Amino acid sequence: MDRNQLTEEESSRRVNIMGLLLNCAVFLLVVIVCSGWQDDGNYDGRLSDSDPISLWPLPQKIQISAVAFKLSASSFQISHAKESSAGPGCNLLQNAFRRYFEYMFGSVKNEAKPRKKVFSSELTELQVWITSADPECDGYPSLKSDESYELSVDQPSAVLKASNVWGALRGLETFSQLVYEDDYGVNIINKTSIVDFPRFAHRGILLDTSRHYLPLRVILANLEAMAMNKYNVFHWHIVDDPSFPYFSRTFPELSQKGAFHPYTHVYTPADVKMVIEFARMRGIRVIPEFDTPGHTQSWGKGQKDLLTPCYSGSSPSGTFGPVNPILNTTYEFMGRFFKEVSTMFPDAYVHLGGDEVDFSCWKSNPDIQKFMEEHGFGHDYSKLESYYIQRLLDIVSSTNKGYMIWQEVFDNGVKLKEDTVVEVWKGSQFEDELQNVTRAGFTTIISAPWYLDYISYGQDWQKYYKVEPLNFKGTEEQKKLVIGGEACLWGEYVDATNLTPRLWPRASAVAERLWSDKDVKDIGNAYGRLAQHRCRMVQRGIPAEPLFVGYCRHEYKGL
Repeated sequence: MDRNQLTEEESSRRVNIMGLLLNCAVFLLVVIVCSGWQDDGNYDGRLSDSDPISLWPLPQKIQISAVAFKLSASSFQISHAKESSAGPGCNLLQNAFRRYFEYMFGSVKNEAKPRKKVFSSELTELQVWITSADPECDGYPSLKSDESYELSVDQPSAVLKASNVWGALRGLETFSQLVYEDDYGVNIINKTSIVDFPRFAHRGILLDTSRHYLPLRVILANLEAMAMNKYNVFHWHIVDDPSFPYFSRTFPELSQKGAFHPYTHVYTPADVKMVIEFARMRGIRVIPEFDTPGHTQSWGKGQKDLLTPCYSGSSPSGTFGPVNPILNTTYEFMGRFFKEVSTMFPDAYVHLGGDEVDFSCWKSNPDIQKFMEEHGFGHDYSKLESYYIQRLLDIVSSTNKGYMIWQEVFDNGVKLKEDTVVEVWKGSQFEDELQNVTRAGFTTIISAPWYLDYISYGQDWQKYYKVEPLNFKGTEEQKKLVIGGEACLWGEYVDATNLTPRLWPRASAVAERLWSDKDVKDIGNAYGRLAQHRCRMVQRGIPAEPLFVGYCRHEYKGL
């Protein structure tokens, strides 16, 4: 036989060997692509498809078995447990059931197909059991809302138990994250037991709609992303120096003259209600911020005499400074304005700002100087600021609202109510500020280390993740006064085109820090879970930016 001629057996053996080598080469390529080599050299950050379960934020207590069950869109349903105090009339849960069903199975409708034969290894139901007498279906989330839940995944039915709808929402998110596809495209969930609750009660995102107007679709999309990360506060920095997009029924000229455009770049009462309801359905509070006396240039365009005239020598310069604190008309305006705000926003708190007040205009104004002398303030303009803030706080208190303020208000010695929430934002020595504020007995939130508008090359999510909010000198009682924190994305360099990918998944790092146990801090473990969580957000329609080199499994189905 010719040496160049192969027997059928030899040819088959060579083909098998070549196939094996090709498979090995492909495997090595996948490992190289997915290894997520880190540019800081601290860890290899490998992302393995063999561990498809990637919960974010990580629950407090979790046990996952190797036993797995199949889920089918045609046979699986989310339902109310018989013992539950909530039922089909609970619109919030009904909407959540539909939303999470689509997250798990795509746009297939729960009732669209007849139920097929149930396999012995199939999970057919998630029962949601609300245990309290009042499920709070029609209520609004609050600082005191109970977001804890227990989740048991086993046959014949998985059970999600929570005292009210807010905990149920968090548990539904976790359940949806437990579902993954195997190599054949079959939806799988492992036998699981979870007991979960947030470490901090206030877990917020600040978005700035003054420096760039954000269309409703962008705000709503980010509320959706917030729910995926178990955030529960939308801090809406709605107005500032550049523009006044909030439409006030009481003072319509504020937005008519202060917005970038009086019709296209405003939030009408209907828009505000839509945002609040969309957030409520996801267990998210909406806290508006109307920052004064500084950051108010846009206010002055539509409200005559509200701002202080600045002087150059003995003559007005034609420019204006902060709110004029010496006129009675100022406080009459604020009273009417915040009365409207209190009826528009149902949350128990409103953020009053109070930061970065430039005193130079006040110093130049002769009427202000005379007022200072008459009230014994001397040349200490922080006392004038405190005078204004104190009167404003009294106005807001009369509307039965609590208030949040930036740390300068506390630093300047303004008399505050016991339930005031002080937001610590200055980054250089925020641990000392936390110590001082809590020593005085005030509730505190921290945002200083989480200014996400400060961007840098590489994986800056790591520095946000490594922050420990309670790493300051103080007693245990002081540390109990820190109720959480916020990730802030100020609007100088973001608008509808780039805000969402800049925010996510960097804000996800803060989300886990505020939800999970303080000992959950391994960067390598976090990288693998966060990379997959980012892919999950992308698959759900959130254009979150990648952490590093890699890919998402759903890309195999087409980008």
